Amino acid sequence: MALICSISNEVPEHPCVSPVSNHVYERRLIEKYIAENGTDPVNNQPLSEEQLIDIKVAHPIRPRPPSATSIPAILKALQDEWDAVMLHSFTLRQQLQTTRQELSHALYQHDAACRVIARLTKEVTAAREALATLKPQAGLIVPQAVPSSQPNVAGAGESMDLGELAGMTPEIIQKPQDKATVLTTERKKRGKTVPEELVEARGAQQVPGRSPRMWGLHSASIPGILALDLCPSDTNKILTGGADKNVIVFDKSSEQILATLKGHSKKVTSVVFHPSQDLVFSASPDATIRIWSVPNASCVQVVRAHEGSVTGLSLHATGDYLLSSSDDQYWAFSDIQTGRVLTKVTDESSGCALTCAQFHPDGLIFGTGTMDSQIKIWDLKERTNVANFPGHSGPITSIAFSENGYYLATAADDSSVKLWDLRKLKNFKTLQLDNNFEVKSLIFDQSGTYLALGGTDVQIYICKQWTEILHFTEHSGLTTGVAFGHHAKFIASTGMDRSLKFYSL
Repeated sequence: MALICSISNEVPEHPCVSPVSNHVYERRLIEKYIAENGTDPVNNQPLSEEQLIDIKVAHPIRPRPPSATSIPAILKALQDEWDAVMLHSFTLRQQLQTTRQELSHALYQHDAACRVIARLTKEVTAAREALATLKPQAGLIVPQAVPSSQPNVAGAGESMDLGELAGMTPEIIQKPQDKATVLTTERKKRGKTVPEELVEARGAQQVPGRSPRMWGLHSASIPGILALDLCPSDTNKILTGGADKNVIVFDKSSEQILATLKGHSKKVTSVVFHPSQDLVFSASPDATIRIWSVPNASCVQVVRAHEGSVTGLSLHATGDYLLSSSDDQYWAFSDIQTGRVLTKVTDESSGCALTCAQFHPDGLIFGTGTMDSQIKIWDLKERTNVANFPGHSGPITSIAFSENGYYLATAADDSSVKLWDLRKLKNFKTLQLDNNFEVKSLIFDQSGTYLALGGTDVQIYICKQWTEILHFTEHSGLTTGVAFGHHAKFIASTGMDRSLKFYSL
């Protein structure tokens, strides 16, 4: 029921109630009455404006007066409504434009904040690495002396999962430089003469008495040998890594397996022999690097240098440090005696996964291959990218430095092998292979006379002329690794057919 003003007998716009008579009034009318009489109009009892109580009701829609039903009145009403709608629309457009400007400003402000955060994060990372480098100099970190004969082991297979990098101390930086001086002097003494004991290639034939079936090493249920290395001090000792997650040490002369090393949770893709200690190294997509003792057939260290698959492994000429690459875009430099990661570096300008890594024979520089077809040369001391070699198409699959110190061979998923001169920093030869030829492994012999490549098959090239002299097609699957014996007296190869084969030149 609608409220009716007791004075005007109409529906009030601003109704209020008198507590004296409990009647409803239009506030405008009752205030005038009180101002003149000071009493309630119904019972004449004293009443003031402060006593009036407002009634909260929805504003009623008054019916149009009879005069508004004529055509001119209707047209005027429609015109008024149109004007009101247009005015409201104009106001909304103004508010929308203002909101858009505020949103644009907020987005620009957010983008600027993100850039500042990224810059500060980069600066903090650089500062932390610099601090880690300076700590040993300030005496904050005291390096522990570890006997060079055995790694520092707290427990068999203990994981060295470190929260921060150990840092490159002056002693660590100086050691590779001293070793490089010795190696450079020895190379100059040798000159360009070829060792008299080096075997001259006469023709391709398999080593007599060797049957491929006799050299099936890894699991038959999970076939495939993915990595190969020979011991530098005794090339009769063969190291392989398989798809079965195992590492095997094989003696060619006694035809015996010396050790089967188990511990990786995924396939083994890289293996390296230590030249003077009974240690071997392996890497896997399980993001770990394992250091093994061959006599004990046990894991003595687990180095967790990466957050992604470890794709490359190389031992420094000093025998004390490991270089590793990963698809987490970082390369890492680790101490094998302590299992600590000394430094980790990435090329922030490229932001691309690394596919392989290899030290230069002198150990002062090294190369990495990337998924975007680049070969990057790094300075170990400064930890900076000093040269890039573009030219391939497809991910880099293998790189190899020649013992002469200035040749670099690289391969990619483009069926070609490129030769680079490190003195001139340019590509001087490209070996174009058959279409769809895959190259998985590259290696120079110890004298730098021969270059071997393994993939679809095994091919041997003579350096300088860069002509193919031998071609082996013994593997029934893809060849994954090749290596030269001492003075190139034999060539070893492994493949996805689970076989280890030996050939003579």
